[in-house]
Amino acid sequence: MVERRLPRWSELRELVHTRRPTWDATDRRLAAAPSVADLREIARRRAPRAVFDYTDGAAGSELSLRRAREAFARVEFRPSVLRDVSKVDTSTTVLGRPSSLPLVFAPTGFTRLMHTEGESAVGRVAERVGIPYALSTMGTTTIEALAAAAPGARRWFQLYLWRDREASAALVERAARAGYEALVLTVDTPVAGPRLRDVRNGFTIPPALTLRTVANAAVHPRWWVDLLTTEPLEFASLRSWGGTVGELADRVFEPAATLADLAELRENWRGALVVKGVQTAEDARAVVDAGADAVVVSNHGGRQLDRAPTPLEELPAVVAAVGDRAEVYLDGGILDGADVVAAVALGARACLVGRAYLYGLMAGGERGVQRAADILATEVTRTLALLGVPSVAELTPDRVRLRGADVALPTGAARP
Repeated sequence: MVERRLPRWSELRELVHTRRPTWDATDRRLAAAPSVADLREIARRRAPRAVFDYTDGAAGSELSLRRAREAFARVEFRPSVLRDVSKVDTSTTVLGRPSSLPLVFAPTGFTRLMHTEGESAVGRVAERVGIPYALSTMGTTTIEALAAAAPGARRWFQLYLWRDREASAALVERAARAGYEALVLTVDTPVAGPRLRDVRNGFTIPPALTLRTVANAAVHPRWWVDLLTTEPLEFASLRSWGGTVGELADRVFEPAATLADLAELRENWRGALVVKGVQTAEDARAVVDAGADAVVVSNHGGRQLDRAPTPLEELPAVVAAVGDRAEVYLDGGILDGADVVAAVALGARACLVGRAYLYGLMAGGERGVQRAADILATEVTRTLALLGVPSVAELTPDRVRLRGADVALPTGAARP
């Protein structure tokens, strides 16, 4: 028999923990999100379905997106014990300049769609954190407005080659005048990928007021009020457009672009030149031969060619092919700081993330982007410490291996 007694108040007092209440609803939501997967769930609840799906979705049956996440699920770390990791240095250099993390905020189109604070919010967070941010040609904030909003940020400008070459050249000139340090040429979009979620949702830019969207407004009134009471939602570098993103891409982008266009761009751009969308070692060699300072191993987040090569799996071959002549970055499927550590260990100089900070933006505007950055930074630091590696500079390929393909996707990972 267990003898029962009434507990003393002094004993209960040690078990009672009170916290000062947080009255701000956004702060409460974000504080309750310990991972990017949690930010994604908040974003799913707060944004209209078409907006969330535009961010979350990919091309075709979304195999490329799933395979990117599955590749990271196959990562197995190989830690060392009894190493001094009382201080962990997450810094590195990107394009020869210091970066607080091996991380770049990737270019994303129509960012004010997710939250009206848009690209300016992302730029300010990048400035505070100390990492680069690439503004998209398809952005909703102008080159000059971002420079004014985040004057101390490391600003890159992402360029699509347009059929109208004079318009493309004008954007490059504006980026140079506004002090952008790098040009990111995206080369995997000769035509638009089949974004089936957008088609099924009847998604257009700007969002059209149909019976479906009006009904959705009743479920997400705050998003619509925010949209309708701020500056009109439009592309900053294009005339107004009333169709789908895919229709716009097919009308504007240049399917006849070749390596000669890259070489010409190299002649006219004095800053660093990054080529995004490289998916094979052969193409990596070709673009570096044509003048690229860095390549991004990327399949556009699975949003262009479905069944495209999986970036993490292609990374070692690209590093072996051009790593002694150019920096190599990885893009696609990164939702955790451990993903970043794995990619760097396999040879990437840094990783580009897009969906991760967009989930934060949808969840809480600029504060949500900051929360995403803080989560990733904490995860990078913790992973390094648990690996027994005190700095990013000491990550080596022997710290990671890819297991067989029969590993389950982690709980909370993005699925279509």
